[in-house]
Amino acid sequence: MSRRRFRPTLRTRLTLVYGGLFLLAGIVLLGVTFLLVQQQLPGTGNMVQIKMTGQVAPGTTPDDLLNQPYVISGTGQRIGAAQVPQYLEEQQQKLRSDALTSLVTQGGIALGIVGVAAIALGWLIAGRVLAPLHQVTDTARRIANARGADLSLHERIALRGGDDDVKELADTFDTMVERLDRSFEGQRRFVANASHELRTPLTLNRALVEVAMNRKTASADVKQLGETLLEINSRHERLINGLLLLARSENEVLERAEIDLADVVSHVVAQATEEARAADVTLTEDAAEAVTVGDPILLERLAQNLVENAIRHNHTGGFARVASRVRPDGGVELEVANSGLTIPPYDIPGLFEPFRRLDDERLVTSKGAGLGLSIVRSVARAHGGEVVARPRSGGGLVVTVTLPAAYA
Repeated sequence: MSRRRFRPTLRTRLTLVYGGLFLLAGIVLLGVTFLLVQQQLPGTGNMVQIKMTGQVAPGTTPDDLLNQPYVISGTGQRIGAAQVPQYLEEQQQKLRSDALTSLVTQGGIALGIVGVAAIALGWLIAGRVLAPLHQVTDTARRIANARGADLSLHERIALRGGDDDVKELADTFDTMVERLDRSFEGQRRFVANASHELRTPLTLNRALVEVAMNRKTASADVKQLGETLLEINSRHERLINGLLLLARSENEVLERAEIDLADVVSHVVAQATEEARAADVTLTEDAAEAVTVGDPILLERLAQNLVENAIRHNHTGGFARVASRVRPDGGVELEVANSGLTIPPYDIPGLFEPFRRLDDERLVTSKGAGLGLSIVRSVARAHGGEVVARPRSGGGLVVTVTLPAAYA
């Protein structure tokens, strides 16, 4: 068993760095304070000088001269011998007061200067020490803010440097993201491969049922059974096509072109006019110019799913309105509003989940596969946009898809 090489932790390194800075700042502060106090102390020229003078005031006797000597201070002040001790004490107190005042004032100034310098230096060093952590945080934030379920999972921190705690954290994070990336990629491949594999038997089933129904000897029961089987087969085909489109829409769109949502709206409305007429739903459009960038097929499918939902989840004599416009914030949006059943607000988030329907029915003959709004959300996020829905007053739903503008 190999021994693990010793390596200082981040806490140890920060402690050593800031401890060294504090020690250095203290030494500098001590030296500066010493120099400032030494400069403020009086020199020998200001010390008291005791001098005997031969000048005697008129009328002074020799006894008076002996009993009343005087001194002259360094500033020229004449001091009697009896006042010398008091004078010296006053000078000593004044000197002490001046020294303490100088120490507090000048030392405070020096402390402020050295403290600011130490904080600035500590800030710079801490920034360099913590820069790898900021790199880890920025990468994690980009991955977390990715629109799609697996977008940006290909990013790695790939931190360079010594073998320390931060490097170990970054490597562990990279390993986790790599495993998530492989998991999502495997899931997409499985859905796509399974969908492709299921297409072949469904196509074969359809061909066999149609052949059996078109025989001259086919009875009415056989034809009725054939129509039911074809309807079931058609639903399975829609389900598989939806799964394929969902797997594709969850990938980041690499090839993009400028697309006017107004053209998409007009095209989709024209295709859905017959279905709306058969369902007795009034379908209208308000297509204003709204240019975005993306995959034309996916964006057309997004609009088509919204229009189909608006028609199918409606009531007789209802309406569906499709509009495109430029948002005040510079983006573009596609909005589809329709009448229909009253939808509680707490049920709306579940509508964007796969295989969820308004009535929770899972009949094999139902028109939808429960993937329409899931595909809409995946396509919107793959294009850097978002989709929101809200209940419409009076029943129905209003779905708004927001996308980045082409010239933003």
